[in-house]
Amino acid sequence: MTGPYKSKLHQIALQFPTDYWNDSCSVQELTYAVEHGAVGATSNPTIVHNVLKKEMHLWKDRIRSLIDEHPAWDEVEITWKLIEEMAVRGAELLKPAYERFAGKKGRLSIQTNPAFYRSAEAITRQAVHFNELAPNMQVKAPVTSAGLKAIEEATFQGVSVNATVSFSVPQAKAVGEAVDRGLRRREAAGLPTAHMSPVCTIMVGRTDDWMKVLARRDQIDINPAYLDWAGIACMKKAYAIYQERGYRARLLVAAYRHLGHISEFVGGDLILSIPYEWQLQYNASSLEVNERMSRPVDPQIIDELLRKIPDFRRAYEEDGMTVEEFDTYGATVRTLRGFIGSAHDLIAEVRDFMLPNPDVK
Repeated sequence: MTGPYKSKLHQIALQFPTDYWNDSCSVQELTYAVEHGAVGATSNPTIVHNVLKKEMHLWKDRIRSLIDEHPAWDEVEITWKLIEEMAVRGAELLKPAYERFAGKKGRLSIQTNPAFYRSAEAITRQAVHFNELAPNMQVKAPVTSAGLKAIEEATFQGVSVNATVSFSVPQAKAVGEAVDRGLRRREAAGLPTAHMSPVCTIMVGRTDDWMKVLARRDQIDINPAYLDWAGIACMKKAYAIYQERGYRARLLVAAYRHLGHISEFVGGDLILSIPYEWQLQYNASSLEVNERMSRPVDPQIIDELLRKIPDFRRAYEEDGMTVEEFDTYGATVRTLRGFIGSAHDLIAEVRDFMLPNPDVK
């Protein structure tokens, strides 16, 4: 790497409108990312559990202190307090970017309880609470039918949302409209919006994952390489819609499965939320940093996916799903199950501090 760039990701951050986030609240990983140009970070129950296992030496004393400080709290309350404190610590590392960009960048995304996916009221209540933890919090809410209501209401209440559990063009479109409704309501009430930075995620790798599950389950005869383009195709189509209609949320790429999930979006006015391991792989790769966002996916690939996989059509077509159908879409169900399971695993980790196994020294 020559010139003013520390790495390929640093070059993207300096040369293009494409922002780069660290897909983790890990102190070690976020420190590396910030040094290489990252201006944001994110977390979810799976990420937090993995971070806790990696950085237990940083948190074990604090977990014990929380238990001692709150003798009447149960394991769920202790766990969510821990999640909040991990997010706040990550947000501190991003404060310089937050101040430099007047609130438009430098935020840490914290996810609402995934078990709330059916309750707009519960999601909104927790989103507003999380928003008060630090000035540069961003709050993740799922793109379910209830989640969309919460996204609009939380936006109205001044929360910079990050719409997650999202895999498709119809979901991205619904988020763009919900966020705009919330912002218009806020402006009509005379409340400020200039500092807010709403985001809509498309979990491109999980879109691919679901197509692969369907290809195996239904024995679909399709070129397997085409399945790695499903998420990219959905993101590029959603991006064109956002650019055309001027939605005020920005799109964010998440759930990486190969380096094309970075390289194909370089140059777009969007966010790449990249796990640490993929940051290292991309920076060490032989790929050149070129603008590729404007390059369309091969029409033959899209045509084959549309003809052979009905759930790709549902994800790719602008009106491929109704809002009510978001909740039962395969990728949504698989992801919610995973996130809820990770939340339970994290609670079990805390339980071991509260009720250590007496059979183990």
